[in-house]
Amino acid sequence: MNAPVPTHRPIQQLNDQLISQIAAGEVVERPSAVVKELLENALDAGATQITIRLEEGGVKRIAITDNGRGIAPDQLPLALARHATSKIASLTDLENVSTLGFRGEALASIASVAAVSITSRTSDAPHAWEIIGSHQGTVSPSSGPCGTTIDVQDLYFNTPARRKFLKSEQTEYGHCAEVVRRIALARPDVSFSLTHNGRTIDHWKESEMARRSAQILGSDFAEARLAIDEAAGPLRLYGYAGLPTASKARADGQFFYVNGRFVRDKLLVHAVRAAYQDVLHGDRFPSYVLALDLDPALVDVNVHPSKIEVRFRDSRAVHQFVFHAVQRALAATSATAHGSVPAPITAAEITPSSSSGSDWRRPHEQTSFGAQLAPTFSPSPFPPGSRWDAPATNGVAQSTAAYGALFASEPRPTASSASVAPMPVPSSAPSNDDFPLGFALAQLHGIYILAQNTKGLVLVDMHAAHERILYEQLKNALDAQVEGSDMQVQSLLIPVTFFADAIEVATATDHQETLQALGFDIAAISPTTLAVRAVPTLLKNADAQTLARDVLRDVREFGGSRVLIERRNELLGTLACHTAVRANRILSTQEMNALLRQMEQTERADQCNHGRPTWVQLDISALDKLFLRGQ
Repeated sequence: MNAPVPTHRPIQQLNDQLISQIAAGEVVERPSAVVKELLENALDAGATQITIRLEEGGVKRIAITDNGRGIAPDQLPLALARHATSKIASLTDLENVSTLGFRGEALASIASVAAVSITSRTSDAPHAWEIIGSHQGTVSPSSGPCGTTIDVQDLYFNTPARRKFLKSEQTEYGHCAEVVRRIALARPDVSFSLTHNGRTIDHWKESEMARRSAQILGSDFAEARLAIDEAAGPLRLYGYAGLPTASKARADGQFFYVNGRFVRDKLLVHAVRAAYQDVLHGDRFPSYVLALDLDPALVDVNVHPSKIEVRFRDSRAVHQFVFHAVQRALAATSATAHGSVPAPITAAEITPSSSSGSDWRRPHEQTSFGAQLAPTFSPSPFPPGSRWDAPATNGVAQSTAAYGALFASEPRPTASSASVAPMPVPSSAPSNDDFPLGFALAQLHGIYILAQNTKGLVLVDMHAAHERILYEQLKNALDAQVEGSDMQVQSLLIPVTFFADAIEVATATDHQETLQALGFDIAAISPTTLAVRAVPTLLKNADAQTLARDVLRDVREFGGSRVLIERRNELLGTLACHTAVRANRILSTQEMNALLRQMEQTERADQCNHGRPTWVQLDISALDKLFLRGQ
């Protein structure tokens, strides 16, 4: 097929209308882009009430009314002129942008591909004024309240080829509604009303973030979210992160804002994803509404015409701050957390079983970091030092004296057990408030533990719960071992060489200190070849070339690498899974209660290493409904 022969013309200056239409191709991609630009202008004008009216998915009409400051009549022509704005006046202003809009392109671009009218009234004006068409239009008196109404009709009426690329009415409306949701989430202090074809679809009154996020993301998110509010230097992260057990098959519940602006930034997405890394199941996606506030001088928002991408001056610091803030919130997902992070388990609590005759003795596992670890249940199910705590006489298999008395009349379950004896509890028994997972009643099918607490019935997946406990203990033991010491490095007998592109070679050369801190010795031996001479001891059995490429990519993109921790956690997760109690293992009541107590003291104990829930609560009211009690 022959390529078309280009037409040769002399160089000439384009007219303003064509320039605006070219710019509109970047700014006004579809009706939702118009909605976004007009909403941002309304918020920059200080509006507290905004009404959005759409017809035919926004293609026929987009009318947005706000109660902001309004535009003076002599300023209306400039509002529709190219590169005219009240938000910046110098390079210093551009480098410290604190408004949502700043380029002065949006209204002019929209007016070049649609019929536009602006009606506005300032607080000191006796009446409103109107301009129709373009910046060359006539400003005439009009009627209306204080604020501004921008009416956009017949989008792309003069560029029919562009209009053909639009999707169905419902699809275009869906994109518009999504833009409204994003902006409404960022500004719960502003009321929003959305109508489509004369029918009111959404109306959100002024409220706070908790209520607004529940209204937009739904009750499922509201009932399974963790509050975050952390600050460090010029950075502050706040909002809500969804529990891993409430993850979704699509990433349509993820909203991140930088200084009030919705963004899709790969650095921020990676930081949040890394924080969920060992509590998320498979290819599931977490839901979250997070806002990052920082000095405008530390972030560049002038990266893309849609202003949906940003660039941070210190990307590594931002990545680490967001990662650790979300990770700390997720660490609180244990039965006793109540919104705060429980005290971490120390390495001293992780000891090999000393009882060769104990049913709970696990084989010693030789880990790659040189420690002999056989994590077990704590000897006592009660807090140390309490009157319910007593020294163990034979590891974890035997109950404490106090617990033996508490369950003295209950027989040890067997594979053929058909019933559970009543559980006598003395009047001085500890409060269930101290033990949110309650006390064990029985074991079901060798898989689940049935327990009773003040709310009702608790069901625990014993293997998943034990796996999380062991995993957290192994991580803490390793962290305690390497803290304050240099990374243990394994030198390769024969360096692994591989072909590398110019960017990889430059990364290895420019980030030598970072790579060495991570335990890697990667050097350029030619303009196109890298040699891996050493890797962290923990990952000595990994494929050196693949590992090196991953580390170089992360160092280049995020200023540091999560590869080491992610690979390390994969290894420890496998070890914990193989070491945890298996299904069909018959447990004594004391052993089941010991597991419940350790769950209450373990970070992230609500999910196993793969993100599945470890326990569920059935309230008394739910049980009553099953048996139609009170109906």
